[in-house]
Amino acid sequence: MALRVLDPRLSAEGEALRPAPALPSLNGAVIGLLDNAKIGTERFFDFVAEILQSRYGVREFIRRRKPDPTRPASKEMIAEMSGADAIISAIGD
Repeated sequence: MALRVLDPRLSAEGEALRPAPALPSLNGAVIGLLDNAKIGTERFFDFVAEILQSRYGVREFIRRRKPDPTRPASKEMIAEMSGADAIISAIGD
């Protein structure tokens, strides 16, 4: 009997992703904060927002919270955050 080895990895599809260019400055920026709904995330984002605003001059935050950690953000939620210059998605426990 022959040994058959399967490769469980998927083949790459589409174009390779590239990171977005860095913002020249956070001063006056609008930052999206996407909360995954775990216990510690909201408090963590409170600290992040305080630091970004006081030290780096972030003008505004768009904060959204997913209904629970197992679901992806809805299309509507992503659309609501589309006005942000950058988005931070984080988890907490």
